[in-house]
Amino acid sequence: MHAVIVWWDLSRSRQTIGSLRDFLRDEAVDRFSRMPGLRLKFWIADEATDRWGAVLLWESREAATAPLPNRAAELIGYPPTERHAFDVEATVEGDFALAALSGRGLALTRTAG
Repeated sequence: MHAVIVWWDLSRSRQTIGSLRDFLRDEAVDRFSRMPGLRLKFWIADEATDRWGAVLLWESREAATAPLPNRAAELIGYPPTERHAFDVEATVEGDFALAALSGRGLALTRTAG
């Protein structure tokens, strides 16, 4: 397995965390749900530092090198400020109450406004 973390510093962009939530809700979540080799993707934000990004968990290093939709970079106006890739040493799922991860998060639970 292979993990990738990307971060954007939004201070130079016209996009905001709120507008990017709309992007997630309107198109990105659905598009990435059909990505071959992607085990999990979750988008992250830090409003205090105006950063937005994602963590991707891939089945293999090869899957992680496949071309991705570049719509976020297009909307933000530049590529990620930081990108880091890692080999995954181990995985585990804990004892949890929520049956599924899909459809969760602020972008999908808050209404646009």
